[in-house]
Amino acid sequence: MMQARWWKKNEINGDIVSCNLCFRSCNIRQGCSGKCGVRFNKDGVLISPCLGKFCACAIDPVKKKPLFHWNSEKFIYSLGSVGCTMDCPFCQNHSIAFPARALYGETVGTSEFAIDELISNVKGSGLNLVAFTYNEPTLQAEYICEVVPMLHEAGISVTLVTNGAMSHEAAKDLISCLDENDAANIDIKAFNPETYKTLGGELDTVKKNIELFINAGIHVELTNLVVTGLNDNIEEFASMVDWIASISDEIPLHITRYFPARNYNKPPTNIEFLYSLASVAKAKLKHVHIGNV
Repeated sequence: MMQARWWKKNEINGDIVSCNLCFRSCNIRQGCSGKCGVRFNKDGVLISPCLGKFCACAIDPVKKKPLFHWNSEKFIYSLGSVGCTMDCPFCQNHSIAFPARALYGETVGTSEFAIDELISNVKGSGLNLVAFTYNEPTLQAEYICEVVPMLHEAGISVTLVTNGAMSHEAAKDLISCLDENDAANIDIKAFNPETYKTLGGELDTVKKNIELFINAGIHVELTNLVVTGLNDNIEEFASMVDWIASISDEIPLHITRYFPARNYNKPPTNIEFLYSLASVAKAKLKHVHIGNV
């Protein structure tokens, strides 16, 4: 079990630890976990037994992340673990992002990757790219900060496919280990603070982290999954596009189609509506893509 990095003892009650990995800053009692399910208070110390352990491993097309404007390689070595810092009812990876509560913090069929084994696996697959993806990768932030410099030394670049809900401190530390050859695809799930709350997130945090990554020179592409009956408001979408364009009209935006998953059963996104949204985006942004159609 590895000790977590972003936490402190509660100033009022020393038996409680305050996690600072994501915006939520969970206060965690002895023997309990935070909202993510994989950070535990063990005897007054925040630990994460899943660090360096992954239950999903695959070779994916880079465009599946989706990343259309980063790196010329076609395939990427992808790793996913368990847990999430948000709680989207339509999550397509819910089997690992939200496993049965009794399985949180357990191995859940995971494999542990030492850095030399990871490099060997990637190079042995004929690849030079690694994606931390499927579940929320910042739950592996300590591992990522440790292995990325060694991946770079081996000529391997990295991407994070993230919900952007990490704390400012964790975001800065993650960015510090990345370089101009790395990338991030960041979900911007809605442009309404109240909608974000229903998903267990915080819009302002995501916006600030998007700007933080971009200002640090990391290649960033954004994904907006258009969910029927949730964030399919064209006025809010237009406001989101205006905000993105105010940073840079070069930022790629992926507008993707939702399909029923987990416990959300509204019909799939209307394809014609997706193309209408794309027309709105293309009036302000240079790189707009429709996905999952």
